[in-house]
Amino acid sequence: MSLVNIINVQVLDNPTAFTNPFQFEITFECNAPLKDDLEWRMIYVGAAESSEYDQVLDSIMVGPIPVGVNKFVFSADAPKIELLPKKDLLEVTVVLLSCLYNDKEFVRVGYYVNNEYIDEELRENPPENVIIEKLQRNILSDKPKVTRYTIDWSNPQNEVPQQQQPAAADQDMMVQ
Repeated sequence: MSLVNIINVQVLDNPTAFTNPFQFEITFECNAPLKDDLEWRMIYVGAAESSEYDQVLDSIMVGPIPVGVNKFVFSADAPKIELLPKKDLLEVTVVLLSCLYNDKEFVRVGYYVNNEYIDEELRENPPENVIIEKLQRNILSDKPKVTRYTIDWSNPQNEVPQQQQPAAADQDMMVQ
């Protein structure tokens, strides 16, 4: 069972200019005391075919976390345009919100993001070079994809207890 559950994520300032910051109001519930802080990451997927263009827009530590319902606004600057493939600046991409406890991801919320020109003429006849100042970002906030991962909340390093580790003799008996 997860000790932290996301109750709601509200996308703020949407739609907005491509260069404006991303802003999410995150509401989550903590069901038991946590010894350590939560890490939240915001990741912009720069190209569908390769993660090399993904940008971590921000990573923040939130804590100490009281038991009960908690809320905060997570904002981050827009992606660095010079690090994105020009052919992928327009159309659909993804922004991810990820939450980790002791470096173990336990939930990820993904949103499709549609980047397009504000002007109808530019949408129908896009110029060869993208005009960043005329781009609008629209996060499809009504259709998030939530993925949950099981982690061991009581064993922060996910270490195997001493009695469960294989003995040295067991390791030597492996057939080569």
